[in-house]
Amino acid sequence: MAFIIKPLVTEKMTKITDKTSEQKTYKVKGQERVKKAETKYGFIVRPEANKLEIKKEIEDLYNVTVLDVNTMRYSGKRSRRYTKLGFVKGQRNAFKKAIVTLKEGDVIDFYSNI
Repeated sequence: MAFIIKPLVTEKMTKITDKTSEQKTYKVKGQERVKKAETKYGFIVRPEANKLEIKKEIEDLYNVTVLDVNTMRYSGKRSRRYTKLGFVKGQRNAFKKAIVTLKEGDVIDFYSNI
């Protein structure tokens, strides 16, 4: 069963991917420390999917090694607007987002199939 609906290719997610894929050095109490580069990618997944299922499916689809999966649920927001016909009420769908951390050196290319 496919748990991944689509990859997140937004400005915000691209910024997170670029920010985390660089190695950083910082000082703590006079000592220099290095933070390893970890590439992170976002996906919209089915609400019933758990972290293990998401990890397995991404490893199978993209041939990468997944180190960590963070998930978050978003509720459907209610919306209404006034039109010529009167009030139109509706609700956006609830969804689940997964942020996946890959092993250093692994990259996912979303545009390779175009």
